[in-house]
Amino acid sequence: MREGNLQAPTRHPVDWKNPDFYDEGKAFAEMERVFDICHGCRRCVSLCQSFPTLFDLVDATADGEVHGVKKEAYWSVVDQCYLCDLCYMTKCPYTPPHPWNLDFPHLMLRAKAIKFRDGLVPAGEKFLASTDVHGKFAGIPVVVQAVNAVNGTKAMRGALKSALGVDAKAWMPSLAKQRFRWGRTMSGEATVVTNGERTPGKVAIFSTCYINYNEPGIGADLIAVLEHNAIPYEIVDKEQCCGMPKLELGDLESVERAKEANIPVLARYAKQGWAIVSAIPSCTLMFKQELPLLFPDDADTQAVKEAMFDPFEYLVARHKDGLLKTDFKTALGSVSYHIPCHGRVQNIGRKTEEMFKLVGQTVEVKLNTVERCSGHAGTYGVKAAYHANAMKIGKPVFKAMASAQPDYISSDCALAGHHIAQGMEEAGTPAKALQHPLSLLRIAYGLE
Repeated sequence: MREGNLQAPTRHPVDWKNPDFYDEGKAFAEMERVFDICHGCRRCVSLCQSFPTLFDLVDATADGEVHGVKKEAYWSVVDQCYLCDLCYMTKCPYTPPHPWNLDFPHLMLRAKAIKFRDGLVPAGEKFLASTDVHGKFAGIPVVVQAVNAVNGTKAMRGALKSALGVDAKAWMPSLAKQRFRWGRTMSGEATVVTNGERTPGKVAIFSTCYINYNEPGIGADLIAVLEHNAIPYEIVDKEQCCGMPKLELGDLESVERAKEANIPVLARYAKQGWAIVSAIPSCTLMFKQELPLLFPDDADTQAVKEAMFDPFEYLVARHKDGLLKTDFKTALGSVSYHIPCHGRVQNIGRKTEEMFKLVGQTVEVKLNTVERCSGHAGTYGVKAAYHANAMKIGKPVFKAMASAQPDYISSDCALAGHHIAQGMEEAGTPAKALQHPLSLLRIAYGLE
């Protein structure tokens, strides 16, 4: 048997409808098999806290082997996994097609699903993952100002810690005064569809919970770039959360409900030749990878997968088609750019970096690219139980981002961007400015 893979890793569908999927004994047996392989390899020790936790458990046994670890201790490994996928995509030499068939993230997903079905996930964690619920306050006059003001107080942060397990020091997003999907036309003025060899000539925007409820300016910047390039667009006429926060909890039935709400709408766009674009990497990944693996036989889900683009994946391909304007006007100076995990595992390459370099051919851009996990990982980084770990994981990123003394720091993942800004502030190297890459592209174009 060969030591490691000589081929790119491939993903098998998640057989979550099979009753055996929820059989705790069988899941524990598979975890013991996989943990034993991980213990003998240890290449992933520098990634998330799951692996140091596992190796400490093994090292504490009488003979230093996995069989000596009590099964109930496995949950401490599971709880540290936030499904970033980096172990699978960048480190593990035993992923399929290797005969050992090791898929650590989806094994952790299975364990999380068992834990959720057994009623072991606290109500506070369920609420944190219900982005469509707490986002409903966004855009309501007076309420938004009151909620944002109160959420910043010491008393409320203490209450959030008690009720929801949110760390009092963790950065939390504010609610937007006006939602992205409100107050703007649902489609642009451009009407001429110019298809390229690599790109459909019209874009359907899946706005995402975060952009809709928290930072609508990112969505506005995407629209400005599309309009500048005369690309017809529509904001998807109906959507709800992509389901990624529920996936991270192991709540697969809620994931299915979100899929049943979103896929019929998005599939209509896919079948009509639209590129579907989402500006949050986790949401894009949900439609590109997780839903297709959870529902491999659903034709509409597969159609959406094929039509789904990261915004810079689309724009760079548009440039290669000779259909993107390069009339950049404003220098960006020094930019420290962070590639988020859920961007890396889309297997599209460094498309945002490519765009920054394209901008740099016309105006000044001194680029410092950092490719490492920030540690935020959705709700993981804000939870009291894990916030310190999240900041520890992110320390190399905070240092690397600061090393260039940037005029801007930026990440495709808006949450990671704020987490990095907090880490840099705490390290005594505060960022001058934080901007999403789409916002920097709009600045470079000189668009109002």
